[in-house]
Amino acid sequence: MNKNLHNPEYEAFAARLRQAMKDAGLKTSATHLADAFNLRYWGEGITAHAARNWMFGVSMPKQDKLKALSEVLHISPQDLLFGPQREMHTVKETQLSDAMGMGDTEMLRQYLQLHPEHKRMVRQWVRMSLVFQQVPPEGSKSGVTPSQSG
Repeated sequence: MNKNLHNPEYEAFAARLRQAMKDAGLKTSATHLADAFNLRYWGEGITAHAARNWMFGVSMPKQDKLKALSEVLHISPQDLLFGPQREMHTVKETQLSDAMGMGDTEMLRQYLQLHPEHKRMVRQWVRMSLVFQQVPPEGSKSGVTPSQSG
């Protein structure tokens, strides 16, 4: 970790980190951040003191820790380091909106208005739905569907 007091780059990173924690539904606590990070990171973990230094712009994580941190917070390392890159998002949003219908667009608009904790719940529900979608229905392994077994 590089320590440098009152570095505007570090302070901007710290502000983005605290916002990303809120958006991910994580309590903005150094202890909570360290615990969540250490569950995800395979190397030597961090202390609450190290997490506090990140959160208050005293230091920044090294690249390997930045990657794990971004996974914990469900944000890209680039967005965590530099903030959202509007040009790239605009292209992706245009491509995405072309593939969506009016109902999808309205649902996305409403999702974006949700509180970060509720957004996290919706993301978890979608992930779970995708998992269940991939599980074959009962009886399909034997080649007999429920409508044929009557």
